Amino acid sequence: MTINKAIEYAINSITLEFENYIYKFNELTGLAPKFFAERNWSAMHENQRRRLRIYKDFVRVCVLSLEENLKPHIESKEFWKEAKIQYSANISARKDKELAETFFNSVIRKAYPNLEINENVMFVHEGYDTCDLHPVDSLYHSYPSSWGLQKIIRKIIEDFDFGVPYLSKEEDIQYLVKAVREVILTRYEPTQDTITQVLKSVFYRNKAAYLIGRTRVGGKWMPFIIPFLNGPSGVYVDTMIFDPRIMAHMFSFSRSYFMVEVEIPSLMVSFLNAVISHKQVHELYNAIGFNKHGKTEFYRDFLIHLNESKDQFTIAEGILGMVMTVFTLPSYNIVFKLIKDHFEPPKNMTRQEVREKYKLVSLHDRVGRMADTHEFENFHFPLDRVDPRLVEEVRNTTNSLLVIKDNKMIIKHLYTERRMIPLNIYLEHCSHEDAKQAVEEYGNSILQLAQANIFPGDMMTKNFGVTRQKRVIFYDYDEIEFLTDMNFRWKPKAETYEQIYASSPWYDIAKNDVFPEDFKRFMIGRADVKEHFWEYHKDLFNPDHWVEMQNKIRSGEILHAFPYPIAIRFRPNEEI
Repeated sequence: MTINKAIEYAINSITLEFENYIYKFNELTGLAPKFFAERNWSAMHENQRRRLRIYKDFVRVCVLSLEENLKPHIESKEFWKEAKIQYSANISARKDKELAETFFNSVIRKAYPNLEINENVMFVHEGYDTCDLHPVDSLYHSYPSSWGLQKIIRKIIEDFDFGVPYLSKEEDIQYLVKAVREVILTRYEPTQDTITQVLKSVFYRNKAAYLIGRTRVGGKWMPFIIPFLNGPSGVYVDTMIFDPRIMAHMFSFSRSYFMVEVEIPSLMVSFLNAVISHKQVHELYNAIGFNKHGKTEFYRDFLIHLNESKDQFTIAEGILGMVMTVFTLPSYNIVFKLIKDHFEPPKNMTRQEVREKYKLVSLHDRVGRMADTHEFENFHFPLDRVDPRLVEEVRNTTNSLLVIKDNKMIIKHLYTERRMIPLNIYLEHCSHEDAKQAVEEYGNSILQLAQANIFPGDMMTKNFGVTRQKRVIFYDYDEIEFLTDMNFRWKPKAETYEQIYASSPWYDIAKNDVFPEDFKRFMIGRADVKEHFWEYHKDLFNPDHWVEMQNKIRSGEILHAFPYPIAIRFRPNEEI
């Protein structure tokens, strides 16, 4: 095959599989309204997992085709340089061209192993910032202030028909009217320029559907989110959210991605970027389900930050892990995690088993309590920006992943994750009141994970982090298991002298046996909040409570993890 024919074949193959991916992505996303209307929550979760898997499947099909037909060419930089030029021209009119660029990058990284990031053959700096501007009228519904508040709210409800009877539509309308009056109209006077915009696309996740909008009033945009739930008696508005901190948390790195129909990704992200404060572009792509492009945008952001900063990569604060070597750039809120070559006792797993745990988390509902990660291969760091002590630590712990070449430290495999303050360090320095809140959050995190069928395994405080909003998140996944695979037991009572004074447990302990009564020995070390924690989370130490959660999961009960405070619900006791 001539080089021109080979380039044409490569471009056609990549384009075809990208279009197949987008078609399947949209097909699965389009099922969310149906599952919401049917209250088919297990199908909703499985559909989410299916959508997360498909990207790699289509990349793999494409790479296999290229390897089979273009073997002499696919490890030639000149070949890919020309292919990029022609592919870029071919996708220039696409409304999702930034996603097409990322798909091209994914294919070349798999087809051309060990290729470093190369601007000539990959899309390194294009992406979101180079997307074409598109008319925004089709993105949202508009409601002028001249209609009056009652009519605006009624029209919003009318425009979003979930195909299910309402629990009480008129009551919902009045709840929303009251919320707007209390939050917006007590502070601002509407004018003829006041207008409300609501995205036409509904955001589905878990058991909820969300409308996202904004109102131009008082010379600025006031964003809002309206969650809908579908209970046994019908659909109802659960609350109306104006607090930007709550909205940011709803798009948090610890939450699963939304199922939302998106025609022009960059346009959707642009709107969200103006509404959801404190969220970067890559986080918003993640949130709407394009996590592979979110990974690309993250890397671009990292390169820009690297160019604009001068500090050095250093070992991350906290107790050194037995499974992971973790480092960070102090000026950047990300940690880099490497699986060690050898694990110290009592850890007895393999590197592949650890990778499987991280994969499990990526496909599971994170319920706001597990940090999202991105997985990278052959990640390059400028050696002059790496603290020599970190280089030595990497050599000592993950030498099989390390390559020093051309004044660069290359890590063959790593995960990136949002940096948080380790809970054990936070508790050493925070006030008494903050410590009480933190240990309450710590227990809440463990219990909410359990309700989502995740048992953290190693529940030491060093494996949890505290976010800027003082929320406690779990981030160490090497020992997680499904809750339903564990065997929670009361400790047998010693009855003989030999049993009472035995130097080791005198009763049999199987691999997955767990004794919650023992949790008190290690969970909280800070003396002034220990008793408070024991009392506030006394269920944690009761094996029967854990068994009860297991039974609920086995019976098919699925947790709805509210991403906002229960206290702001219009009907706090309504079933979902």
